This record gives sequence, structure tokens and C-alpha cells, in this order.
Amino acid sequence: MTGAEALIRPPPARRFVGVGLATTAGIAVAGQSRINGELGVRLADGVAAAVVSFGLGLLMLLVLVPVTPGGRRGLAALRAALTAGTLRPWQCLGGLCGAFLVTTQGLTVGVLGVAVFTVAVVAGQSASSLLVDRAGIGPSGRQPVTVRRLFGAGLTVLAVGLAVGDRLGDPAALTLAVLPLLAGFAVAWQQAVNGLVARAAGNALTATLVNFTVGTLALLAVFAVDVAIRGLPTGAPPAEPWLYLGGPIGIVFIAIAAATVEFTGVLLLGLATIAGQVIGAVLLDVTLPTAASRPDATTLLGATLALVAVLVAARR
Repeated sequence: MTGAEALIRPPPARRFVGVGLATTAGIAVAGQSRINGELGVRLADGVAAAVVSFGLGLLMLLVLVPVTPGGRRGLAALRAALTAGTLRPWQCLGGLCGAFLVTTQGLTVGVLGVAVFTVAVVAGQSASSLLVDRAGIGPSGRQPVTVRRLFGAGLTVLAVGLAVGDRLGDPAALTLAVLPLLAGFAVAWQQAVNGLVARAAGNALTATLVNFTVGTLALLAVFAVDVAIRGLPTGAPPAEPWLYLGGPIGIVFIAIAAATVEFTGVLLLGLATIAGQVIGAVLLDVTLPTAASRPDATTLLGATLALVAVLVAARR
């Protein structure tokens, strides 16, 4: 290992802590997918569900960030970085990808189920993470495409494919799964640039605020077009409070990803969150099944393999 590699390579303990946090955040995202999917069904409009999820998250951050010392320092540092040119405006657009992902949750999870939605996201995210790391877009710098990393990414796709293998023969599901596949491809870039914003601001919550601001503005524009074409959502706002937790869960996920990607790299962060999503999806489909849920022994085997894939990729 060269001296330069030693400088950018994080301590193993910090890397594994980051993996643990990312896995936990991934479990929460599986719950977010179920919540936003159900909200989309209730409102009869997946875009409206995404606006509600992102909008509530943004309102929370607009209150939280300015009242915390770290948040205020982060906003000042972010403004200075943009002024000095050390952070480019396009690097603040990760929220566009998050908005697209949340929209696909509202549009497809009610039909596909959490597990099938997850396998589509995984396939896109695994491939994109390798490319983003190889290009050195994230704060961890350029990461080589090694045999171990390729094996970990391939094993993850295989694991999630096993978890939902009984649904892969459904042509309707495969066609609809194109949307979360594209969303997963975009997620890796989002995690990389959000990490750059967090490093420039010195505060992960500030980066999360930037992400939610951009995402909410994009969703409002899409929603305006949606209303102009199809009219207002026909479903009534649900009374259950848990259906409005998608935004807070998104805050936790984006903040953890922005804070840890510098230590894990985009691929390892993605694999860890994927493992968490698979575990969370299986738990949800077993404990709170829906019409689209079909958990079995193969599903459990896929979840186990996903964890093994993360451990393989995490080792140096």
C-alpha cells in the first residue's frame, strides 16, 4: 500500500461502524418503502405521496437545522464552499435522485411489494456504485474495481434475486420494476454527492437539508404537471399517523449515508444499505404481509446471502 492510499483509507473500526449504521438505515428504508407505497395507494397518486413524504421531511429540517449550532455552522460553511468554488452547484442536486426514488415507492410498491421493489433498486445501485467509486465522484476518492468488490456486488444481486425469485416470472412486475431499477442506478450518485456536501459543510444534517430542499422543489414541479394533466388526487388523506413517517425516516437515512460514505465508499455503503433493505423487506413481508408478499425459505436464504456479500466487500 502506498502512502497516498494509507491517507485516504479509513481505519477498519470506523469502516465497520459505518457499515453497521448503513445496514440499520437500510432496514428503516424498507419500512419507508412500505409506508410511501401505502400512502400512494390511499391517495391514489404516487407523486402526491412523494410530495407529502419529502415535504414533511423538509419542514422538520427547516426547524431543526437553524436551531442547532452545528446546523448553523454547516450552512455558513456550505455558503463559503459554494462561493469559493470548492463545492460545485451540481454537486448539491442529489435530492433529485432521492425525489425520483420516493416517487417510485409511491407508484410501484403497492403493486410489486417491498421485496420486488428492493431487488430492482439493488440491481441498479450495485452496478452504479462500482462506476461511481471507480470515477472517484464521492468523498472517499477513487476506489479500484477489485475482484472482491465485484464478487460482493454480484453476490448481492444474486441474494436479492433469490429473495424474490418467485416474482421474476411475472411480466407485469418486471415491466413496472424498470422504474425502481433506474432509481437504484441514481441512488449511488446521490450518496456520493451528498457526501461531498456533508464534507464541505462539516455537518451531515446540513447536507440532508440541501437534499430535501432540492427534492421537494423537483417533486412540486412534477406534481403541478400531474395535477394539470390528471387533476387532484382522488384519495382522501389517511388518518393513520404512521403513514406520514416516510419523511422522518428519509432524514435518518440521508444523514447516515452522507456522514458515513467518506469512510465506506459508495459501493460498500450501498451494499450495507441493500442488506438492511432486504432484511427489512423480509421482516415486513413475514410480520405484516400484503397481497404482494410471498416470503418463503428462499427469501430468507437471499437475506442471509446479502449479509455475507456485505462482509465480503467490507474486508480489506
